[in-house]
Amino acid sequence: MVVAVLGGSGQLGQALKHVAGDADDFTWHFASSSEADITHPDSIATFFARVKPDFCINAAAYTAVDKAESEPEKSHLINVTGVENVARACADRRIKLIHISTDFVFDGNHNQPYKEDDQPNPQGVYGQTKWEGEKALQSILPEHFIVRTAWVYSEFGHNFMKTMLRLAAERDELSVVNDQTGTPTQAVDLARALISIIASGKDAYGIYHFTNEGQTTWHGFAAEIFRQNNSNVRLNAIPTSQFPTPARRPSYSVLDKSKIKDVFGIQIRPWQDALSNP
Repeated sequence: MVVAVLGGSGQLGQALKHVAGDADDFTWHFASSSEADITHPDSIATFFARVKPDFCINAAAYTAVDKAESEPEKSHLINVTGVENVARACADRRIKLIHISTDFVFDGNHNQPYKEDDQPNPQGVYGQTKWEGEKALQSILPEHFIVRTAWVYSEFGHNFMKTMLRLAAERDELSVVNDQTGTPTQAVDLARALISIIASGKDAYGIYHFTNEGQTTWHGFAAEIFRQNNSNVRLNAIPTSQFPTPARRPSYSVLDKSKIKDVFGIQIRPWQDALSNP
């Protein structure tokens, strides 16, 4: 099984590299944006022609949530046009595709975990372009898995956990919002779930949700990060209104993982365990 990873230098791409050795019957090829630029069809075609994948994981995306509000064209180019390009390249070569999406496709008005068939209603440019990318993929390539995730962190790249640890080392006191509820996702756990989908050999195509188990707020996530790292920083809980951002965040974006567990037999760790033992 030959697996190509687009966005190979990003956080999820690095997490996949970290666990690639666990799938020793796979041959892996990781492409950064300079090696396979999803906004240029010829770049994808050249990469696919060289590595001849059976499966592709598209981890390439425009993920700057706030910046997307002032760069809608760039967000659309990568998250919609780029996905169309990848889907067409996969369709031309009979390559199965796993595409990574986000909880930001939802408006956050639920009070129970979102299921895969709940109606998206994105509230910002980033979420809108990710949803449009999902729809474009569905219209082009039947052999696809869309995996929505949220609050991804790891030892790789830039993420909330690393930011909190850096700020705690620089300051005595921090304030973090306590009225946005979701679930942290260890990128390595997500990577292992994607490998399980491929290894299953199942053609159960469609949309799936994956995060770690449980739920918390950003304040609760920060508090657990500091507790596990023995940090004495003073942590204040504040409402979102005291920390305005260009893009609106969902106030509730917990994802229901029943489908991915039932179909692929994936066991998911509580988010606190994943944080303490990557």
